[in-house]
Amino acid sequence: MTKYVFVTGGVVSSLGKGIAAASLGAILESRGIKVTMLKLDPYINVDPGTMSPFQHGEVFVTDDGAETDLDLGHYERFISARMAKRNNFTTGQIYETVIKKERRGEYLGKTVQVIPHITDEIQHHIKRGAEGADVAIVEVGGTVGDIESLPFLEAIRQMGIREGKGNACYIHLTLLPWIPTAGELKTKPTQHSVKELREIGIQPDILLCRADRSIPDDERAKIALFTNVAPEAVISAIDASSIYAIPGLLHDQMLDEIVCHKLGILAKAADLSSWKKIVDTLASPREEVNVAFVGKYVDLTESYKSLTEALIHAGIHTQSKVRIHYMDSEDIEQNGTDALKPMDAILVPGGFGKRGTEGKMAAIRYARESKKPYLGICLGMQLAVIEFARNVAGLTDANSTEFNADTPHPLVGLITEWQDASGKVEKRSEDSDLGGTMRLGAQSCPVQPDTLAAQIYGKAVNERHRHRYEVNNHYVEQLKQAGLVISARTPTEELCEMIELPQDVHPWFVACQFHPEFTSNPRSGHPLFKAYVEAALKSKGSK
Repeated sequence: MTKYVFVTGGVVSSLGKGIAAASLGAILESRGIKVTMLKLDPYINVDPGTMSPFQHGEVFVTDDGAETDLDLGHYERFISARMAKRNNFTTGQIYETVIKKERRGEYLGKTVQVIPHITDEIQHHIKRGAEGADVAIVEVGGTVGDIESLPFLEAIRQMGIREGKGNACYIHLTLLPWIPTAGELKTKPTQHSVKELREIGIQPDILLCRADRSIPDDERAKIALFTNVAPEAVISAIDASSIYAIPGLLHDQMLDEIVCHKLGILAKAADLSSWKKIVDTLASPREEVNVAFVGKYVDLTESYKSLTEALIHAGIHTQSKVRIHYMDSEDIEQNGTDALKPMDAILVPGGFGKRGTEGKMAAIRYARESKKPYLGICLGMQLAVIEFARNVAGLTDANSTEFNADTPHPLVGLITEWQDASGKVEKRSEDSDLGGTMRLGAQSCPVQPDTLAAQIYGKAVNERHRHRYEVNNHYVEQLKQAGLVISARTPTEELCEMIELPQDVHPWFVACQFHPEFTSNPRSGHPLFKAYVEAALKSKGSK
């Protein structure tokens, strides 16, 4: 029987429920327990795929093509289980499912209500996502007291009763703010947050108290008294030098032991040696490298969470500190590329829309001409192809139909726009479903031998995708004749997956249509990002 750990949050959002839950998963897994994780999002969107990065941060993509909350990226970086569609669901998905059942007559004419129909559906989704695991850690998004999260909280309350004693554990993450004028940590927000939780029928077993400093013993005792939680289960979740230090910090306070005791699990001792090694390497790098990260969501770095973590992982496995310099592509568009000169390497990530694209192409051209290592991802590859077409292949008006539907040289477009043998661009529908027209999830393709891609990946690459536009096959031969190397293409439609420049032209210039950052983790890193950081270190050493 699967046992459940439910993680809720109080006081304010963005306290780090996802990191806390993932860290607990890492510790339990190190004890030989098979762990999976789920994220329950209270918003009405079906998924975050159409939400602005400024609203929601990064959209994480699973192997089976689900567009999910960025916390699933944390889960995959901390535990070995792969996430899927069943590991993340929203209020929108729950209501959509219930309404479809009602229309099919599955409720036999009953009045469909939040309780029991919505809450039963939530529990069904939780159990489906937990199948096959010893322990399922279920994170409920939002903050206790929010109207939209009430059905989720009621559902996990019911599960605690239905699953029986010893099969469910409740962890509540709260904030202990430091008031400088009073010179003390204040426990009242935590007391009120737990009171709110208890009023809806959930008594937390464990409190994770976020603070910027250690919690004094008398404050822990006070919190325990007012929240009806055992003093040893009031855990201090203080700010850490790295998110990868958190499993060790929580284990030192016996969080995993308390959870195992509550769930009646007998497990071997935790082995966190791999996490200790990661933290030690981060603290003592041998070298340093500066990477220019040229994007348009740089004011909110959560938009690129998996990508920045992948660079950190590459630093761990090259024993170097990767300093990421976020540069707004619109600034480069207006002020030129001087800011790129001190950098050791340049990276252009994915994105949507025309804004800032000319600045990104200016950065790509600078990387190509100055021979600085370049990595382009998704849009970063498409723009590298367009920049090459304009400035090397002689197609000066080349563009993507995403930015200019009337371009005479549609180097990049929707497949439906160029799959006709004539290459004629057809106007796309203005009311197309933005949530259903993308290439999503993991796909495999062969790699051309004697290329940088082959050195990195071997004979084949299998990575996750999230994009709508493709490099136009009608221009591939012209680009190849001009010197561009197409190092990987899909086996059926022959869509462009990776491009590079010959090594006698540029030491390291690689771009890919897929998102390799989604499969990077701190324990093993990722071969593409490791190769990129190694090239940056080599470039720095040759200055």
